[in-house]
Amino acid sequence: MRTSEISAPPATHQWVKPAAAVAAAGWGAQQFTPMLLLYQDHLHLSNTTAQLTFAAYSVGLLPGLLLGGPFSDRFGRRAVMIPTMIASVVASLLLIAGPWGVGWIIAGRLITGIASGAAFSSGAAWLRELSARSTHDASQGARRLTVAMGVGFALGPLVAGVLAQWAPLNTAVPYLPHLLLAGAALYLVSTTPETLTRDPNANILAALRIREVRDRRFRMIVVPLAPWVFIPVAVILAYVPAVIHESVRGWTMMFAAVVTTFNAGAGILVQKSAKRIDARGRQYLILTSFVLTIIGMLFAVGSVRWLSPSLALIGALILGAAYGCAQVCGLMEVQAIADPARLGGLTSVYQALTYIGFTASFVLAVLAPLGSPTRLLIYVTVLAAISLVWLIWAQRAVDNEAHTTDSPRKVRR
Repeated sequence: MRTSEISAPPATHQWVKPAAAVAAAGWGAQQFTPMLLLYQDHLHLSNTTAQLTFAAYSVGLLPGLLLGGPFSDRFGRRAVMIPTMIASVVASLLLIAGPWGVGWIIAGRLITGIASGAAFSSGAAWLRELSARSTHDASQGARRLTVAMGVGFALGPLVAGVLAQWAPLNTAVPYLPHLLLAGAALYLVSTTPETLTRDPNANILAALRIREVRDRRFRMIVVPLAPWVFIPVAVILAYVPAVIHESVRGWTMMFAAVVTTFNAGAGILVQKSAKRIDARGRQYLILTSFVLTIIGMLFAVGSVRWLSPSLALIGALILGAAYGCAQVCGLMEVQAIADPARLGGLTSVYQALTYIGFTASFVLAVLAPLGSPTRLLIYVTVLAAISLVWLIWAQRAVDNEAHTTDSPRKVRR
């Protein structure tokens, strides 16, 4: 037997509570971004080692995503989110110990990834189910998740950057706001109505078997789309600031914080536009996302070519809008494909695929012997253009097949 959804009266504002937890997880994930250059100077880290501490988040994120969703499908959303918020607190405490050695930083980033992955995957399902009780807008849950993540992604690095730049004990104080926020979110999710009931006869191994991953639409559209949610984000947040940091000497932490805030803020502001574009057809949202990615990457190329902070800031805005469109697009595809009982699990797989993109800055650092930063970013831009061509073709092919088949499944945009 599978976990079944609880029938309950509409709870119009209950979605705000898990959204706060998702925002706290996003805050914890990105508060480290302006600290990266601080640790690089303080611990005399090479660029490759510094990018490794950034990428360690993705390593922890994958098991958090892949297990968080299925476990929430089996045990309930709240049962996963409560320990997730506790883990998020522990991660910040480990990062406070960062000046003692790079091992503390890597451990903190790994646990941050695990906590964020579980929060994003179970939170996506929770927000979708709570939103469905009060609205008939199928995209509402996806947009609320993207906004909640974006709020955390924007405010976390901004606050941490300001404190790292001017507060005393600048390797510890920047993490205190997240400790308070995660503690508050822990209380909020403990009072949020559960949308799933535990089935004592359910098999957790069965929950981990998500047959929708074999869906042709998932394989041809969602899989190649997903990494591009965060490839440009990793490039503009970690790789570009590390390359041009000499141009903002004395303001490095603040500059990294502003870049991250611009990027996440644009991802939030684009949500209504993404909904309008998607209403015309999913292919138009894919096209918009990748055109923005290509344009933003060209600004990133210019910023490293001429060591220009201004071009990096413009690129951060454009790539943030690209992230917002791509994330909504991917989540809407997943919600259309998934069986409700496996929504958390399939969302986990999708989110895991998106965060492969977060390793982009580390991969580019490793590939440094093969070319200059300018050349490497041009290669990424070309790869984005190739991916766009594939996705437009795949979208049409899958939709045409859905229209001509006798399958009883619903045709999706």
